[in-house]
Amino acid sequence: MQVQPILIATKDEFLSASWQILTQQGRALQHADSLQALQDWKRAGHRLAIIDMALLKQQAAADQWSRYFDGLSVLVLSSHMSDQEGQQVLGCGASGYSHTHLSAESLALVVQSIESGAIWMGRSLLQKMLLDIDQRLPASTASDWAQPLSAREQEVARLAAVGDSNAEIAQKLSITERTVRAHLSAVFEKLHVDDRLKLALKVHGIHA
Repeated sequence: MQVQPILIATKDEFLSASWQILTQQGRALQHADSLQALQDWKRAGHRLAIIDMALLKQQAAADQWSRYFDGLSVLVLSSHMSDQEGQQVLGCGASGYSHTHLSAESLALVVQSIESGAIWMGRSLLQKMLLDIDQRLPASTASDWAQPLSAREQEVARLAAVGDSNAEIAQKLSITERTVRAHLSAVFEKLHVDDRLKLALKVHGIHA
């Protein structure tokens, strides 16, 4: 797959310099210091963007964020992360939320993840969102999602969909974490999802 160019939007020269590490993965980067550049980036046919949370707050009210994210795969990076902020950002349509000072390896991984269509967030926020989905939406009575799965894969899927970690699933089912990972890989492939959030929605009868 051909790597896509990335727009990096920040007024912080230090951050801009640190994100240049992505050029080592063959990424072409374009710098911007305003959110308006996101509209121009989309019109040019590009999709990937990294936004500094500080710039987002400076230039747009929260109720306007979605219009900048629409049609793009946006990773928002924040120096003062919180679950509340993350929920707000992702709720407006961002594809990922993480810390501004990710290691080079982690930043490349996150970018690749959202480029493939996945949603990226921290474990704490992910667990809260999955539990919120589980509390707000009853489990789907239809078993369409479960039909391709073995009985054990269904158990793993249900636990993953409510936010249990691999270690917690392994303990509850008396299997190894390696086995959990293998089951989850099979579940994702069979259900055509690529992250736990999409899995949770499918388990509750919502096809994202």
